[in-house]
Parts: sequence; structure tokens; C-alpha cells
Amino acid sequence: MKVTSLMISDPITIRENASVEEAISLMKSTRIRHLPVIKDEDTLIGFLTLADLKEGLLPSMVSGVSLKDIIVRDPITVSPDDDIEKAARLIYRHKISGLPVVEGKKLLGILTETDILRTFIDMMGILTSTSRLEVLINDNPEAFKQVVHIIQQQGGDIINVSMTAQESRSRIFYFRLLPCNTGEIRKALQEEGFSVLSSLD
Repeated sequence: MKVTSLMISDPITIRENASVEEAISLMKSTRIRHLPVIKDEDTLIGFLTLADLKEGLLPSMVSGVSLKDIIVRDPITVSPDDDIEKAARLIYRHKISGLPVVEGKKLLGILTETDILRTFIDMMGILTSTSRLEVLINDNPEAFKQVVHIIQQQGGDIINVSMTAQESRSRIFYFRLLPCNTGEIRKALQEEGFSVLSSLD
């Protein structure tokens, strides 16, 4: 999945000669937490978050600190053709809450941690009515195929599969299924020697 499919196009922006108070007012009125700072038509020169603005509010009132003093210049960015995984890694690694999306210096959009989380929730089907199985499977590819076969043979309809990331001889696989009674599936897996750690109808 590419960044362009998730980003907010034509985001609300501000210019660096605006005041801190103007930026806060804009964020409050539009209910946003990320504000790209531009010059000319759409050239990105910096980035602001609501947290940055709150930190700069009091100093701006007592010592003349301006928006120019608190914007993050040369922020971490992604391009619209980058994979969403790259954006997620950047947000996690740098502990930031959003990324401007650019081509060169031209601002095209913005991608936030909320956008990525929403996509993950949609992909995992977390907010929909589903059943779930957690199965411990060794690193033999045939073992995974066997588990899938058993689930399907017992009437389970797999929506998606995820697994733990640790490198070991066994991993926990999370099978999300269309709503079903998992009791028979669990029993069939255990009869074939697989360890079912949990199940949820």
C-alpha cells in the first residue's frame, strides 16, 4: 500500500510569518493537530504540531517568540510513492505523530499516526464481528499449510493472518475468521498436535 492512498491531500497550512496565536486558533477551529508551514504556493519549509505550539505559547506572550522560532525546519518527510510501511517505521523510530508528504519540496499532503492506525484496524478487522484463533506453529512451512487446511476443512473462513515478529523456531500466528464456532476447529488442531493458545468466537 502506498502513502498516496492514505494521505490527507491539500492539507490546511500556514505561513511562517503568522503568529503563534494565529496558528493555535487555526488548529483549534479546524480541529487538527499537524500544520505544515509553507512559502509561495506550496513549498514546504517546516512543520508544526499542537504540542510544539503549546510549548511556544507562553514564551511568545512574554518574550516575543514567533512562529519562525518554533517550527520544525526540514522535517522528516515521505513521498506519495513510498510504501506505508516506510512511513510507519519513520513515525515509530523518530517518535513523531505525523509526516508531510512531498515531491521535492512541494507539499502534496500529510500522513498521521492516526491514519496508519486506522488502516491497521481496518486490515485486521478489529472493529468488525470476527472470530480469532492463536496457534503456535513451528518454522516448517508445511506446518502452516496444515493449520490453514484444518481451519478451512472445519468450515473456518480466514479473513487475515498475522504473526509475532520474533525469530525463533516457533511463532504465534493470529488467524482472524468470519464469525464462527471455533470449538471444533480448536479440537481438530489439537488432535493434530498443534497448540492453540486461545480462541474467541
